[in-house]
Amino acid sequence: MRVSEQGYGNASGRDEDPVVVVGAGPVGLAAAAELLQRGIEPLVLERGPQAGAAVAEWGHVRLFSRWSEVVAPAARRLLEARGWADPDADAYPTDSCPADSRPTWAYPTAAQWSDGYLRPLAAALGDRVRVDAEVTGVARRGRDRVVDAGRESEPLTVHVRTPHGEERITARAVIDASGTWHTPNPLGGDGLPAAGERNAADRITHHLPDLSDPELRRRYAGRHVVVAGSGHSALTALIGFDELAAERPDTRITWLLRRGRLGDTFGGGAADQLPARGALGDRARAAVEAGRIAVETGFRTDVVERDDHGRLSLATVDGRRVSDVDEVVALTGFRPDLSWLSEVRLELDTTLQAPVRLAPLIDPNVHSCGTVYPHGAAELAHPEPGVYLAGMKSYGRAPTFLAMTGYEQVRSIAAELAGDTESARRVELTLPETGVCAGSGLADLQADGHAGEQPDEAAGGCCEAPAETTETAVPARAAR
Repeated sequence: MRVSEQGYGNASGRDEDPVVVVGAGPVGLAAAAELLQRGIEPLVLERGPQAGAAVAEWGHVRLFSRWSEVVAPAARRLLEARGWADPDADAYPTDSCPADSRPTWAYPTAAQWSDGYLRPLAAALGDRVRVDAEVTGVARRGRDRVVDAGRESEPLTVHVRTPHGEERITARAVIDASGTWHTPNPLGGDGLPAAGERNAADRITHHLPDLSDPELRRRYAGRHVVVAGSGHSALTALIGFDELAAERPDTRITWLLRRGRLGDTFGGGAADQLPARGALGDRARAAVEAGRIAVETGFRTDVVERDDHGRLSLATVDGRRVSDVDEVVALTGFRPDLSWLSEVRLELDTTLQAPVRLAPLIDPNVHSCGTVYPHGAAELAHPEPGVYLAGMKSYGRAPTFLAMTGYEQVRSIAAELAGDTESARRVELTLPETGVCAGSGLADLQADGHAGEQPDEAAGGCCEAPAETTETAVPARAAR
């Protein structure tokens, strides 16, 4: 194993080092564009084989945000200077279609988002983006997290694993925009895998199936499919399986919700400021009300059992059971991987695992309207100078992340690193509201005796709602 140390400038003069951005997804690439605009050299490290690798894994999903809402301002300026053809220019062929009822093609799929925006942006950044470079740790050079002495004079070091060996890169600052796509929550209702869940892994998926794939369609057709989760990804899955059942009536669909009642699970409908997001909930509601989807509320999976024929049974602590299950689609949200940040001093909320100053703004146990105030460097800073969590990673276990939120985060962080405190503190974003209020968070706590499961994360709405839309928290499920 080859170990090398890659230095950028004088290690004691940290301004000469790059700002290392972890993750070449939408928010990571936007961070690099913002830094470059500020005259700060970025270095983006991506564990996958290409920029936007995680987004490519859910490429079949259509966003419920329009093109204009998923292109970062600094990235747009960088791309347009290189003659980039804005996909948004072809999205609206006529002005006769109202803004709130655009045709499906006005909303990109994740694959179109990647091909039309993320990959060109990575190309524009050139060798500032490195792929097949997995970050395995971040620390102060020569200091573990316990040591105070000399800490302020040492740069950050980023430990990287590549196909050619290991590297150490000194960094002026680190922006972790690695997302949460690779760490989905388990099916188990207590946050850990249910008993037997690992043994049934071949029948449980944690990502939205692409039912346009003939092989996957055959896998689910004519089967008893359980969908677990109450977020936009779960609603998208329910719509897809409902359409499959229309072709194959022997397909059964059961929907498991941890919350004790449906409440506002379907969202705000026409009141949602992202029309396609509202339409998604309306379609799922129609399928449930027509009786095509069986609903089990208050169902927190404790045990997964497999019978002699390979079919599954899911059971709760109090003995409730859903049996004869062929496939489980567990869309129960995501969580951050903090293991490789163990040697830097983070200040995280004990509930959400989000930065402590951000957590009160996004806690679903407190906020019931789905509205999050824009925020930036001040809320994302940690006791370890120069270390920031951004994008979906910054939300910890909180749901409903929007791509435009991440873009504002990294704009503010770049301004802070450039010494422009005034710009870093200024809010330059207005977020769309969900049209939902008093139906989640504390309202569920009061109604059911416990906090209900909240919607998860992506986004993307003239004339008809997209067939498959989900919020993607740049996870991945990301781009709302």
